[in-house]
Amino acid sequence: MEHVTEGSWESLPVPLHPGVLGVLRELGFPYMTPVQSATIPLFLKNKDVAAEAVTGSGKTLAFVIPILEILLRREEKLKKSQVGAIIITPTRELAIQIDEVLSHFTKPFPQFSQILWIGGRKPGEDVARFKEQGGNIIVATPGRLEDMFRRKAEGLALASCVRALDVLVLDEADRLLDMGFEASINTILEFLPKQRRTGLFSATQTQEVENLVRAGLRNPVRISVKEKGLAASSTQKTPSRLENYYMVCKADEKFNQLVHFLRNHKQEKHLVFFSTCACVEYYGKALEALVKSVKIMCIHGKMKYKRNKIFMEFRKLPSGILVCTDVMARGIDIPEVNWVLQYDPPSNASAFVHRCGRTARIGHGGSALVFLLPMEESYINFLAINQKLQSMALADRAVFEKGMKAFVSYVQAYAKHECNLIFRLKDLDFARLARGFALLRMPKMPELRGKQFPDFVPVDVNTDTIPFKDKIREKQRQKLLEQQRKEKTANEGRRKFIKNKAWSKQKAKKEKKKKMNEKRKREEGSDIEDEDMEELLNDTRLLKKFKKGKITEEEFEKGLLTSGKRRAKTADLGISDSEDC
Repeated sequence: MEHVTEGSWESLPVPLHPGVLGVLRELGFPYMTPVQSATIPLFLKNKDVAAEAVTGSGKTLAFVIPILEILLRREEKLKKSQVGAIIITPTRELAIQIDEVLSHFTKPFPQFSQILWIGGRKPGEDVARFKEQGGNIIVATPGRLEDMFRRKAEGLALASCVRALDVLVLDEADRLLDMGFEASINTILEFLPKQRRTGLFSATQTQEVENLVRAGLRNPVRISVKEKGLAASSTQKTPSRLENYYMVCKADEKFNQLVHFLRNHKQEKHLVFFSTCACVEYYGKALEALVKSVKIMCIHGKMKYKRNKIFMEFRKLPSGILVCTDVMARGIDIPEVNWVLQYDPPSNASAFVHRCGRTARIGHGGSALVFLLPMEESYINFLAINQKLQSMALADRAVFEKGMKAFVSYVQAYAKHECNLIFRLKDLDFARLARGFALLRMPKMPELRGKQFPDFVPVDVNTDTIPFKDKIREKQRQKLLEQQRKEKTANEGRRKFIKNKAWSKQKAKKEKKKKMNEKRKREEGSDIEDEDMEELLNDTRLLKKFKKGKITEEEFEKGLLTSGKRRAKTADLGISDSEDC
């Protein structure tokens, strides 16, 4: 390992507590990283800090150590129910990780209690735990922390407990805002005392983060830490020890390439990123069937109770594959990840940086590979894998439905890609893509309406007949189908009016139609009356012209004579007012 250091901990201008130094020795951290050496002295001199540093640079210790040191220096000791520090982070995995690191440092100091508040647990249990053991240091996700401030009726007056707050840390601040937590953050800030130290940590600086700096920090010191060498004079955000690769392949060969790669790297540890939860579910199942003798696990944001367990288990594995969404892209420290595989190109440059940052952390080497469309032939027979996926879908309705959902979610995510000049939905080859997903048929969705796909041949099977492997789910499905059949049979004997029209509207339409017919008949029967009326009007016009001197007497008489002849001719034909023509 290459040490990325800025001197020993003892070289800090403000000496650390012997207990803190002891923990650092136990954890095997004899030297500081640049972000730690830049941030810790400022924090300990009661400065607010806004730190930007490359992912994997050791930001967690840059705020955990100052929190301990500030609380140890308090004149009045914290009571059990008093909160001295709060760490807010965007995801529960990151919160678990920070809580774990923090627990190493609070071990020598039993006077401090810490508590973890994240989703996936019952709020009532969190309230009871705080009332029983307290929480001088809270590690939380924004939604759960905001919820706890509203639990006064359950005996938790958190607004009173935070009056003793010394330190607030917002970790992965840009991600907090990207995930839509801005309203929650603002609500939480209203409850906190203004006299406090605040640290804001981020791998990328955005305008939203800048706005948060202005709103939540008082005269902050800005820290921007870049790696030595080439990175110091560039805008590089990824670790210098990271090796980045890309592979160009056609849509229907993409999954084939991923399987081939994983089969040839079974002894290593991989994170495989997909753009949506549905894709994680679908391809996770597929990889379990196709990549044997390897531990494969899945994590995405819609999982509630399993996420924490899966995350902790995967961290301990020496090798394996974690199929995941961007919920695992930010700040997560999984030991010895060899490869970050990005099956779907990330939606923006920031997401790319954070995904890659799960490997090559703090001086270690690591590699990242992104799959891009199109071209390049595969090394193994794609059809065999494609047919295997289709046979899985035909054998289990759950796989079939997951494949359809994955395809739909992928297309919708692609349509929202930030770099829409390159990733244009209208240029996407839907037929190849559907073959890449091994779909049995094209799904019905707005993006495909009116389009023809001659290059995609659906499987000749009625997909409604595909059963669930899970017998209970299949039994429920059959029960529902039987109920629908009975309703259809019962409705067949009933007299049907116009579809989707109320009876009253149908009646009104008939009345309107009847009146229109009567009006038309009246108009047809008055054609001769109209001709007579026209002749009379013509005579009147002639009289007016004569009186005004516009025509001579001779012209006037000639005009009347012509009209008279026309009327006489009509009479000779036997046409009268009382007869139909």
